[in-house]
Amino acid sequence: MTVQTTRQDAQRALAAGAAPRRWGSWYIAEHRIRAMKGYAGDAIFQSFGNPLIYLFALGVGLASLVPQGIGDVTYLQFVAPALMATAAMTVAANETSYPIMMGFKWNPIFFGMNASPITGGQIVNGMMIHIALRIVVTVAIYFGIIVLFGAVPSGLGWLAIVAATLTGMAIGVVLSTYTSTIEEDRGQMAMLQRFGITPLFLFSGTFFPLEQLPVWLQPIGWASPLWHGTELGRVLTYGADEPLWLTVTHVGYLTTLLIVGLWATRKHFVRRLNK
Repeated sequence: MTVQTTRQDAQRALAAGAAPRRWGSWYIAEHRIRAMKGYAGDAIFQSFGNPLIYLFALGVGLASLVPQGIGDVTYLQFVAPALMATAAMTVAANETSYPIMMGFKWNPIFFGMNASPITGGQIVNGMMIHIALRIVVTVAIYFGIIVLFGAVPSGLGWLAIVAATLTGMAIGVVLSTYTSTIEEDRGQMAMLQRFGITPLFLFSGTFFPLEQLPVWLQPIGWASPLWHGTELGRVLTYGADEPLWLTVTHVGYLTTLLIVGLWATRKHFVRRLNK
C-alpha cells in the first residue's frame, strides 16, 4: 500500500463522514420515523380515535351536564384546546420515556449512532425533530376534528396547533432530561406517569377553571406546562379573556422550559455516550 493510496483512503473516509456530521440530526429523525412502522397502527388510532372518543365523552356527553357552559363559551369550546394540549403531552411522554431508556439499555442503538460521526447532541436533536413532527400531525388532526364540532369560533384558532406543539415539546424535554439519566429500570417510568403526567392532566384546568380548585392545589396548575399551554390555546381558539402579560408569560414559560430542557438533555446524552 503506497502513501498515495493511504491518503486517498483517508480522504474518502473523511468525505463519507461529512454528510453525517452536517445532517446527522435529520438522519436520526428519519431513522425514528422509519421505526414507526412497527407501531403505525397504534399511532394512527391515537391520532384519530382519541379525539373522537374524548370529544364525544367530554365535549358532548359531559357538556350536556354543563348546559350553561363556562363563562361565555360552551363547555365543548372550553375543553377542546385542553384536550389538544393533552394529546401533545401524551405523545411527548410516550416518546421520551421508554424509547430513551431502550436506546441506552435494552437496545443500545444510541452508542452505535455515536460511534459514527453523529454526535450525542445530534441524536437528541433528531429525536426531538421526530417528536415535534408526531405532535404536529396529532394536534393538527385534533384541531380538524374540533373545528368540525364547532369548537373553534376564533379566526386565530389554527395557532392553537403551534401552542399545543410548544406545550408537548416543553414537557417532552423536561421528561427526557430525567429519563436520559436512568440506568436501571426500577419502575421509574410508571411512577413518572402516576405522579407526574396524571396530576398534570387532573390539576391543570383541563376540565374546569383552575380557580375552582382549592387554593392549596392551584400552585400545581401555575407550575404546570399543561396549564400554560391550555390557557394559551383557549386564548387562540375562542379569545379567552386574560391580560396580555399572562399570555406572554405562557409563551415565555413554555419556551424557557424547552430551551433549558433541550440543553440539559443534550448534556446528559453527550456525557453518558462518552463516559
